[in-house]
Amino acid sequence: MSAVRTTLPVVIPAYNEASTIRDVVERTLEHASLVIVVDDGSTDDTAARLEGLPIVLLRHERNEGKAASIHTGAREALRQGARGIVTIDGDGQHDPADLRKLQAVVAMRPGAIVIGSRLHARDIIPRQRYLANRVANVCVGWAAGQPIADSQSGFRYYPATVFDTLSLPHDRAASFVFESEVLIAAARAGIELAFVPISVRYANPARPSHLHPVFDIARIAAMILRQLAQRRIDVRGVAAGMRRGVARHAPVARHSRKP
Repeated sequence: MSAVRTTLPVVIPAYNEASTIRDVVERTLEHASLVIVVDDGSTDDTAARLEGLPIVLLRHERNEGKAASIHTGAREALRQGARGIVTIDGDGQHDPADLRKLQAVVAMRPGAIVIGSRLHARDIIPRQRYLANRVANVCVGWAAGQPIADSQSGFRYYPATVFDTLSLPHDRAASFVFESEVLIAAARAGIELAFVPISVRYANPARPSHLHPVFDIARIAAMILRQLAQRRIDVRGVAAGMRRGVARHAPVARHSRKP
């Protein structure tokens, strides 16, 4: 029996994902009618691996970063009349079958950003990534003014209003900043954030993370500090709350409150 397909367009940013991209896209096509892959200036044969698949393939001539790829894919989907998009990472971490979970929440809350939350799967996630995500959740949550269950998940739904009304940088420097900053900007703009638990796997350990451990983390930290300063939050209080949050390993919240 074939899977029920979602009507939500799926955008898959891909940079040097030759080892996983075809499997990710084939499994996504089982659940989505429209799949848009943005090849972000890959230097391997990422694009060639997709030959013959019924997808929209867009290509950047050079590597412009994840934020730019999301925006490129979103513009194409919105041009085709979509009211929002789902993003899925190209490294095989996400299970496209979880699209049905996101669609169920979108059906009830069409104006919300819906994030697939992974941190309930503590035993599966590498310890350093798990702790780093916990720290990021607390920091982004403070800046957003509400609890954040998973600020770094790339499996999420964006309503069209995010791209129509929020003016956020999406250049190369914003590559890995966008996914955190958009949650803060959305919360402050009154756009609801909702979270739903999803499955996760780390099937491609040979491929190093595209996130630079110094420059990208520094950019994210600088963005959060700017946002905290705008809200006049005591940074020492943030640090204390961050330590408490990591120590507690609080369970994932299915949905956050409206700001």
